[in-house]
Amino acid sequence: METVIGEIVAKYNYWIYVVLMMIGFYAMIGKRNLVKKLIGMNIFQTSIILFFVSTGVKKGGGIPIVDKYQALAGHVEAASTVNPLPHVLMLTAIVVGVSVTGVALAVLQRIYKEYGTLEEDEILEKLQR
Repeated sequence: METVIGEIVAKYNYWIYVVLMMIGFYAMIGKRNLVKKLIGMNIFQTSIILFFVSTGVKKGGGIPIVDKYQALAGHVEAASTVNPLPHVLMLTAIVVGVSVTGVALAVLQRIYKEYGTLEEDEILEKLQR
């Protein structure tokens, strides 16, 4: 029993990501205001980015910059360096997320100008008339 609790405590950051993900998921599904849905989507995306960045961390790992003379001599240990790919991919995800948020805010502004509200139910009522 102690080992299970020890493993849960040792991976506390993953539990925080899961809680953030569920908060964002609830906001996307449970809220009726479109701005709150967008904020929920951003929270969800942030939790996924944090998760992927934390999986790319290696204890005792060095930076992935290799001296060319060491590489030519064959003295490079790949196990002692951190893989930069998850971090680079998440930088791309951050840029895409900011772009999507900007476009979504512009669309929400246009929806508000057209319907006078950002509540999903009221917009659907106005569309059915």
